[in-house]
Amino acid sequence: MARKQRRAQLNPNEQALQEGFALIRQNPLFSLMDEHDGLRFVRTVDKKELATSPAVVEYDSSRFTWRWNAAIRVNKSLRLDPEEWAWVIAHCQLHLAFGHFDAEKMPGFTDAQGVWQVRCDLALWNLACDLAIAKFLADIKFGRSLCPDPTEIVRTNLADERRIYQYLQENPAHLSPGGEVGRFVWGTAGPGRMDMSGLDKPQFYDTTKGQQNPFALRFAHALVHSVSAAVSEAGGRDPATLQEKTPAQKAAQWFISHYPLLGGLAAGFRVCEDFALCAREDISIAAVDVDKALIYVNPVCGLTEAELRFVLAHEYLHAGLQHHLRRQGRNHYLWNVACDYVINGWLVEMQVGEMPGRGLLFDPELKGQSAEQIYDTIAKDLRRLAKLATFRGLGKGDILGRGWEQSGAAVGLDDFYRGALQNGLEYHSSEGRGLIPAGLIQEIRALAMPPIPWDVQLAEWFDLHFAPLEKRRSYARPSRRQGSTPDIPRPRYCPAELPEHSRTFGVVVDTSGSMSAKLIGYALGAIASFAVAKEAPYARVVFCDAQAYDAGYIAPEDIAGRVAVKGRGGTELQPGVDLLEKAKDFPKDGPILIITDGFIEEGLRIRRDHAFLLPRGRRLPFRPGPQGEVFYFGQEGLNCLLET
Repeated sequence: MARKQRRAQLNPNEQALQEGFALIRQNPLFSLMDEHDGLRFVRTVDKKELATSPAVVEYDSSRFTWRWNAAIRVNKSLRLDPEEWAWVIAHCQLHLAFGHFDAEKMPGFTDAQGVWQVRCDLALWNLACDLAIAKFLADIKFGRSLCPDPTEIVRTNLADERRIYQYLQENPAHLSPGGEVGRFVWGTAGPGRMDMSGLDKPQFYDTTKGQQNPFALRFAHALVHSVSAAVSEAGGRDPATLQEKTPAQKAAQWFISHYPLLGGLAAGFRVCEDFALCAREDISIAAVDVDKALIYVNPVCGLTEAELRFVLAHEYLHAGLQHHLRRQGRNHYLWNVACDYVINGWLVEMQVGEMPGRGLLFDPELKGQSAEQIYDTIAKDLRRLAKLATFRGLGKGDILGRGWEQSGAAVGLDDFYRGALQNGLEYHSSEGRGLIPAGLIQEIRALAMPPIPWDVQLAEWFDLHFAPLEKRRSYARPSRRQGSTPDIPRPRYCPAELPEHSRTFGVVVDTSGSMSAKLIGYALGAIASFAVAKEAPYARVVFCDAQAYDAGYIAPEDIAGRVAVKGRGGTELQPGVDLLEKAKDFPKDGPILIITDGFIEEGLRIRRDHAFLLPRGRRLPFRPGPQGEVFYFGQEGLNCLLET
């Protein structure tokens, strides 16, 4: 009711304009050229701003954000028929869709060593573009033109704006008020005015960085859909009910029907080919959202069905191998790149589909390496990696989503995708359906085994360095049973006698400002419990921030409760490590356990067996040497850290 009242209040001119908008929305071509209803760019203004001009297109190349940097201003005070308004709006939309603001399309475009220039008559270029659009609208018979059909007047090829521009330059007499071109107004801005504002600063797209005209991409997508609808209607079929599968949907169906390894995952994902969403998320080819069980495929990526099989298999493996969970605090983009190298190497070896010509990260020299190993290698060359493009685009990871928590679900997405990949492997192998790389088989089977808890790993580390003490028989202290048999000597089992500091280890505690007191206490308590269990009588404790504070040898039961933490300054652990390695009263083979949050110096040198204890989600700024291991706290340790 409120909408009807507002319409009743509109004057006849505005009413006709609204009906023109309705004709745009009903057209299968122009209604798809924007994110919502084809009219996002339109701004209605008063006569004071545009005078007698029906509409103009304003373009600002400095606001290029891969989204919207243009606006169509429509003069709502003019009196035009709805069909004429539809023609005017479509004319302005086509200026953007045909790339008339693109520098590389304009005459006189030069690009020398990254410096581009455009030297042309802007008014003449505007007129050439108006003639090309007028011909296009006349050919598709859309709306009611404000000018005659140019094919009946202009004797040149009207399908190429540059040829039209050259023709007008060579025939200036046609531009006079009495000439064949000058007699009419071909644009939407009125006599003697340009309907394209911003041509003095055209847009340059760097194709080496994956930049493309977003308006042209939307137009191509809309053109494909409108032509399909027209062909279907001409064949006697209703386009609204026609459900022809796209190449991406056919590729997904192929996995369900012919490739058991990934068939279960393919059945659990839905392929989304929303062009507007892909433009908004900067998805050049494809990306996977593990939270929503969606694979986004750009419908105008131009890949064949075989290439899309490769792309979909790539995204399925991202989710099935739980790459989003295995990141463990690493840089999101670099981790995505490392996983891409591993997956693409497997797909090439398995010959799944065809490799796309762009967005592919593949290096045969990385064969056999895990994603974690590749990450440690490529993280050293950040400048080169900034130029790499995944299937999503330049410098962006194709793994979307934040988490997998599904409260209330009987089977979470995590369990579902892991189970689907494992079942697919068993069926694929039993049926002999094709080659599967050994590395991929190893990772899939590793998913079936729960990870070893960090405390168990730490206990194994203590077992390695502190073997259980062997008991020996001694007659110095007789057995308690000796009294019952005085004539039979019975020895007593006693622990082996060892030097005072032979079963000891060093502990370097990071006491910098980034470490909370709760976190330090949590880690020291865990170490104390293991030291008691492994019969290590003492531990050499060193607190370290910017300098080392030697706390000396401390009994395990005193480590967690009665140690005063010193320091709380900057972070530099090398003095603490050097203190232990040079101490004369510390065994040469004594291992060192380092408690830190990872925010330490990169060049830390440790010459003996050692291990790092970090909160889960944190990373070291370097790769541990062959004598070092890394153990990660559980979630409770990370919570202690986040409370600071």
